[in-house]
Amino acid sequence: MNREATANSMITTKKIRAALLLGCALGASDLAAAAGQTDATPAAPAAPAAATQGASGGDAAAVKALQKQLKAVQAQLRELAEQNKALLEHQKVVDREIQQQQELLAQQQAAMQAQLSAQAQASGAPGGAGAAGQPGAGGMTGHSGGAETVASQAGVQQPGQGQVAQSPAAPNSALPDSSPTPETPMGANGPLATLAQNIKLWGYGELYYTDPVHDRERAQADLARAVFGIGYSFDSRTEFNSEYEVEHAVASASDPGEFEVEQFYVDRELNDAVTVRGGLFLMPFGLLNEHHEPTNFYGVQRNFVETLIIPSTWREGGFNFHGDTQTGFGWNVGLTTGFDLSKWNFAPEFPQYTTALELEDSDVAPLQSTHQELALANAHDLSQYISLSYFGVPGLTVGGAIFSGKAVSVPAPPNAPIPGNQRVTLWEGHVRWTPDKFDLSALYAHGHISNLTGTNIEYPGSPNPMPSDFYGYFFQAAYDVWSQGDYRLSPFARWEVYNMGSSYEGTTGPDIPLGITPLTAAPGDYGLWPRDQDRLWTLGANLYITPHVVVKVDYQHFMINKEFTRFDLGLGLNF
Repeated sequence: MNREATANSMITTKKIRAALLLGCALGASDLAAAAGQTDATPAAPAAPAAATQGASGGDAAAVKALQKQLKAVQAQLRELAEQNKALLEHQKVVDREIQQQQELLAQQQAAMQAQLSAQAQASGAPGGAGAAGQPGAGGMTGHSGGAETVASQAGVQQPGQGQVAQSPAAPNSALPDSSPTPETPMGANGPLATLAQNIKLWGYGELYYTDPVHDRERAQADLARAVFGIGYSFDSRTEFNSEYEVEHAVASASDPGEFEVEQFYVDRELNDAVTVRGGLFLMPFGLLNEHHEPTNFYGVQRNFVETLIIPSTWREGGFNFHGDTQTGFGWNVGLTTGFDLSKWNFAPEFPQYTTALELEDSDVAPLQSTHQELALANAHDLSQYISLSYFGVPGLTVGGAIFSGKAVSVPAPPNAPIPGNQRVTLWEGHVRWTPDKFDLSALYAHGHISNLTGTNIEYPGSPNPMPSDFYGYFFQAAYDVWSQGDYRLSPFARWEVYNMGSSYEGTTGPDIPLGITPLTAAPGDYGLWPRDQDRLWTLGANLYITPHVVVKVDYQHFMINKEFTRFDLGLGLNF
């Protein structure tokens, strides 16, 4: 199980505990009365008709309320059971691998011991002495057999049908002395077992087909991303986590894909309430950025607000302190790297995107194109953020965050400094409520970049000036219409608004060509220069094959960039 799934399981447990406590608070007598289970009680005198009707109405209301609470608890228990089932399956696989390694090691050690005993008898030396006359653990020498022991630890089959190779390592061999000792046994508590117990592996991926319905020539299929995570627990309070991503299947200088480190950090638990984190980590903003696996969101692709305004997947280098309380409050405060505004492209020859897919993938939004991802990041000025959340009510999550920091300024030609500072600020608020089979959510995000008048004045007539303000919001509703075994079908609808340039300093806005214009350098490729804002509906459904595999379909209708309207089909997984 990956770390995020474990964290979700812990949160779910808290929610279930709160729901069960609420049910217990009703009292056994109230429960019996609400259910009308009074057969053992002597009959009371008949009450007036009006009072009887009122009591019946109250009982019915109580029963309905209790049934609704029980359904919520059952849903939470079902989700937790699915997560625990996956964890147990993974543990069984690890246990089988450990057992196989132990059996193999035992066989090789027995064969090695028999061989050494035979050599000792043939030479007349006392049993158990090594070739150099220096006894080692179990009759092995300090150096001879070093190479064989390294091979046996790795589970490598040696020549001679399971027999160890005859050539020992030389006394001056650079190989370490890996002979088993009482302090480092090769059995259940040895290095292999420790590694298997402490290491964690996880991953996710998604591929999709997208078809712009008004321009079918631009239909594309893509293995959008394949991500693999590696973690290691050093002890009960210290752990390492990392993720490595390959985008668009092939990464090279001549291909569209890229390989990147998405996370790389260490957590140290200071006490039960506070953990400190250092490294490259995801920023705790919005509903998607920290939980962006394809099984965690509706629709084939990520929503535009949490892609263009919040630059998911957004990560920074630095450190933070985070934790949560027993009452359901979570907090996260950190000091990180910031943005480099000098990476902004003020003079693109052609539109930077011509389809909705390119809009998401081309890093053209203000914070998409200027984040540094800890790749030789300029760290002269650091940024700060704080995130707060509340999840104390079963099925309800409310949160918000704010980020602010000085950015690397855009120099005026020819590299003249800009007076003053250029500061990036981003804030957001979100809510998610999952009563019974519903999944309802909403989010608003707003960004601001200060002191851009002098910068934009230096690029008159730019089709892509740097915006001072940008924002977006969405409302989304989903409902589980059908479930059977591991299968679950959830249709959804989302209304979304984004504006990557709601106001500008030093210019009235983008100076884009009017009418039909070349979209790329390809002959005959003409169309309208796209606008940097839109309003759109997304209608679709997620079909879960298991909680970890999902097939998705949706239709997106754009109001302004009408040629972006598209049909999408996708497959996602996580483990």
